[in-house]
Amino acid sequence: MRALYYRVPIDNNRSSFLGRGEELERLAMLVGSARNGHGSALLVRGEPGIGKTTLLEEATRDLAGVRVVRSDGFEAESAMPYAMLQRIGTPFTHLVPALPRRQASALRIAAGVDEGPPPDRYLVGLGMLSLLAAAAEHEPLVCVVDDAHLSDPESLEVLAFVARRLKAEAVAIILSARPDPRVERAAAGIAAMELAGLDAPTAVHLLNRSATDQVDPYLAMRFAEETGGNPLALTDLAREFTAQQLTDSSLGLGPVPIGLRLESTYLRAVEALPADTRRWLGIVAAESTGDAALIDDAAQRLAVSADASGAAESAGLATSRDRVRFRHPLVRAAVYNAMPAAERRRVHEVLESVAGARGRADLAVWHAAEAVLGVDDEVADRLELAADAAGGRGGTVSRARLMARAADLSSPGTEREARLLAAAEAAAVAGAARFATEMLDRIDPTALDPVTEGRVLMLRALLALFVADPDGVRGGTAQLLRAAGLFHGRAPELEQRALLGAFNSELTSESAVRGGTLQELGRRLATGAGVTDGRRALALRALGAHILRPYREAVPIMRAAVAMLQDSSDAQLLELGSEAVALTMALWDERTCVELLERTVRAATEAGNLRVLDTALWMLGLLELVRGDPAASGRYVEQVRELRRAIGYDAEQVVNASYLAWSGAPPELVEQIAEATLLTGFDGVWTITMTGLSIREIADGHYRDAFARLRPMVEREFLQVTYQQLPDLVEAGVRSGNVGAARAAADRLARFAAASGTPWIRGISARAEALLAEPEEAEARYVEAIEHFALTTAPGELARAHLLYGEWLRRVKRRREARDELRSALAIFERVGAPAFAARARRELEATGEHVLAHETGDGLDRLTPQEDAVARLASAGRTNAEIGAELFISANTVDYHLRKVFRKLGITSRKQLTERMPAR
Repeated sequence: MRALYYRVPIDNNRSSFLGRGEELERLAMLVGSARNGHGSALLVRGEPGIGKTTLLEEATRDLAGVRVVRSDGFEAESAMPYAMLQRIGTPFTHLVPALPRRQASALRIAAGVDEGPPPDRYLVGLGMLSLLAAAAEHEPLVCVVDDAHLSDPESLEVLAFVARRLKAEAVAIILSARPDPRVERAAAGIAAMELAGLDAPTAVHLLNRSATDQVDPYLAMRFAEETGGNPLALTDLAREFTAQQLTDSSLGLGPVPIGLRLESTYLRAVEALPADTRRWLGIVAAESTGDAALIDDAAQRLAVSADASGAAESAGLATSRDRVRFRHPLVRAAVYNAMPAAERRRVHEVLESVAGARGRADLAVWHAAEAVLGVDDEVADRLELAADAAGGRGGTVSRARLMARAADLSSPGTEREARLLAAAEAAAVAGAARFATEMLDRIDPTALDPVTEGRVLMLRALLALFVADPDGVRGGTAQLLRAAGLFHGRAPELEQRALLGAFNSELTSESAVRGGTLQELGRRLATGAGVTDGRRALALRALGAHILRPYREAVPIMRAAVAMLQDSSDAQLLELGSEAVALTMALWDERTCVELLERTVRAATEAGNLRVLDTALWMLGLLELVRGDPAASGRYVEQVRELRRAIGYDAEQVVNASYLAWSGAPPELVEQIAEATLLTGFDGVWTITMTGLSIREIADGHYRDAFARLRPMVEREFLQVTYQQLPDLVEAGVRSGNVGAARAAADRLARFAAASGTPWIRGISARAEALLAEPEEAEARYVEAIEHFALTTAPGELARAHLLYGEWLRRVKRRREARDELRSALAIFERVGAPAFAARARRELEATGEHVLAHETGDGLDRLTPQEDAVARLASAGRTNAEIGAELFISANTVDYHLRKVFRKLGITSRKQLTERMPAR
């Protein structure tokens, strides 16, 4: 059933509704939910003429005690960043000063009120969420956006972001749009309602009420079917044709092409109007924002009479109130497409002039571009200035579109190619990979200077990673090194950026890298460090030393780079965060690695840079596995999933296969996932997953399998990834009889420990030596390992040391002492969520004669959802609701909502109790 109400004009004094009962009920529930303090959103999707606008008007008519804010999309504003969003926020500007400082600043810069660094659109989104939440404190708020497919992309993405984060706010957001890939991408994760045609009986009723005479019932039913129940098609075609014409066989046979027929219908109606009215409609069609003042000015300059709009309104083709609106976009299409090209350009020229006179430079340049025939470098220059202004407000998509249009109007040559590249770079920043690739493909490579050619290569390498193009991923290092060569002697900062990118590309594809060796990369990094001074130079020098020099010589150079990273500002850390992971892991300094990544998370959150935040959270999830805390890793995986939902991506695609191996997933499933990653060129992911599987095999006692899996990876040796596999190779080697390989690995670990000296590597080295030691020496080395690990932030490493020591004690018949070590190990493994190791510790305990009960937490923490867990942990650390909301990209109201649920589930009443209950990370 899709029927109850559809508004049908019957005469000038009354109207009624047919169909849409279920749809109206759903919208009423949405509004009712906002009244009750529960925010939600809905995308109403349907073909032209299906009744979206009418439905929205009916659903928001006479809502007592609710504030309705409306902001429709307009084609002329599609390249004006945040134009639609600005109209929504304008009534609430008085609330902006009370928002968190970074959010308020982002909103003001996005609106063009303040100048400053372009804000990330997700920070604008968080500011908008806070603003609407604040506005709804006074009365429930309903935001309606019709024709969302015509809105500027920045506004659409921000409003969709807000819609996905609504929870405990008295806010409802209703979007309507035609089927449109751009809207589908932006609105991913938002509930949608397909608005189909009216059912056949209702459509026939509508047809008969709209026609001048009664239509034959059989043919009326067929006509309703042929139109698909499209209300606009039924009402407008019924008005044009008499009942006799409707029953004519020429109309009754075959499908009805609704769009073309309606457009021709409207065109005939337009052609019947006076010439002045047709000219007025042409102005309205060209000025798609419906700005009455601009239209009046243009009409006056084109000598159109003041009363020209009257006939159009009488014919039902347009209305002229606060804004001039066509009855339907097909009316505009009919008018605009029918205008002679010269006349259309003349209208746009006049609109450019009047828009400029009213201070609407952004609108003026849009009309100027529409008025151009062929190449016009002067207008192209103006478009580039508009693109720069859009980029300055954070409008990366708008900048890309304006630059692309500027390129279209540019004379062939370097200027045109530079604009195409600028459009591609802006599109890449916005995540529009396909558009960026299209711009790059249009560039004439023969017209490029070396620096521009290098920028093209850098961007292609980035896009290959973004779209997971296997060939591009595997060839990324070579491509970036080639770009660095083109920058050499010309653009030293770009050269260093390209070299850092080459290192990261090497980590991504590992042994799948095409072209060059790791040693060659190291030499190029070292050379690049000398082209100019600065933080990148220190990072490159350290990475080059990491690859080329003996470990003892490389350590002080890497430490200097890490110290530089610790002293960096947040902005600098956002740029060099991945290098921080590589260097701290090479130094076996897990504590500093965590500190830098957590700083990166805070900085990315503050800046609203969700892409960096996504990467940092993912890296923290991997690091927790290195530290042996799968539970913490799982929490980071959930945070990444929640973040992907906020952005609008499918969170179910977020899979950490190594985490699955640790947490008990079937090994066959984990191997299938790992093998699939090889096809994409991401060999680094495969290595991490294989490492997780080998640790699982060690936990299960399958030492030969673990050794066979680890040895080839260690022998091919790849930077710090190999370092992390050496301790497991020692245990697997000793227990499987491959003592020689285990001894060689332990010797390497001893050299690392002597040079680096962090508690982590000293504990690992001591544990490895204990596994290989004679009985009279083993105990001292186990105790030493436990003492070192107690100073680290690696609970899994500490638990494995207790486990091995306990197993050793049991085998030398010291059962009572063994129980103490094994209990310690079991408690940690259960807390960190390592079931395979916990089962091994439990078996060992039982072998000492102790009866082990099944683990039961009983603390209620396992009943928390991932979002509740994240809120609770931040609250237990002393963060305020506003700070928690900023970090998790939700409103303070939603934080409070989650905390109330946490308190209820845990049976507590205060944050102090929460701090006592939540375990420290």
